Amino acid sequence: MAKMTGTVKWFSARRGYGFISDETEKDYFVHFSEIQTEGFRTLKPGQQVTFEAAEDEQGRELAKEVYPEDAVAEEEELGTSEAGL
Repeated sequence: MAKMTGTVKWFSARRGYGFISDETEKDYFVHFSEIQTEGFRTLKPGQQVTFEAAEDEQGRELAKEVYPEDAVAEEEELGTSEAGL
């Protein structure tokens, strides 16, 4: 798997999945269970992320181990980071 950066194209919190586009505009399916930041179960359109690119058995592009780049800043702003406890 290759480490990638991308932008959330869209994400449905209700359905628990969405798509991330890389710098070449290739789309990767992302499931909420792949969001690695504690307490995050949704992503926002336009949000920058890093992820591992993978393929499923049918050759579809998947985003694994997704890390929202602004998650640390949001945790600190909300006072939920371990350092702030």
